[in-house]
Amino acid sequence: MKTIAFIGLGNMGGGMAANLVTAGYKVRAFDLSEEARAKAKENGCVLFSTVSEAVAEADAVVTMLPNGKIVKSVYTGEVIGKAPKGALFLDCSTIDVATTREVAELAENAGYTMVDAPVSGGIAAANGGSLTFMVGGTSEAFAQAQAVLEPMSKAVIHAGQTGSGQVAKMCNNMLLAIHMIGTCEAMALAKKAGLAPQKFYEISSKSTGYNWSLNDYTPVP
Repeated sequence: MKTIAFIGLGNMGGGMAANLVTAGYKVRAFDLSEEARAKAKENGCVLFSTVSEAVAEADAVVTMLPNGKIVKSVYTGEVIGKAPKGALFLDCSTIDVATTREVAELAENAGYTMVDAPVSGGIAAANGGSLTFMVGGTSEAFAQAQAVLEPMSKAVIHAGQTGSGQVAKMCNNMLLAIHMIGTCEAMALAKKAGLAPQKFYEISSKSTGYNWSLNDYTPVP
């Protein structure tokens, strides 16, 4: 697997595509944004005018798109039937489970292999090649996907059947939101009660209050 089409070169996709180029893949790229296209070209991607052109000679297609409606439109309109038969599809977007399973079924019925592979880590991890991928699909599809995902990751985990990656992402985001809310409330209460935010951080970051939102994304400067 040498040639990858990457569709969606925004805040997350741009860094991800660049890491695939660094890993030695030929990356055929597309995005609607001229700014994103220009940056991708600087990073070594080969740009195309349409999605259909980008996927035409690809061994694998990676998508990082804003929502399920766009994912479905891109796959049904410009990827399925346009990419070579047998190509591997990896959707790294964060979308709803129903659309994920619907698009995967359409792709598989047309002779393709597909996984859902949403990510955790944010823009810094996308640029640094240290994302966590939670992958839904068959064991065979996961084995194929690993080679594509590893240059962009610190961890690639098989979550289960198609759609399981999106379930994992949804639940992980829910847990993160709870941590963020709790961290902000605790910081506000500590300050209101006269405890310096820095002291609260020093204590809680080394105690049972430890969490990513406190230690790596602290809401108080």
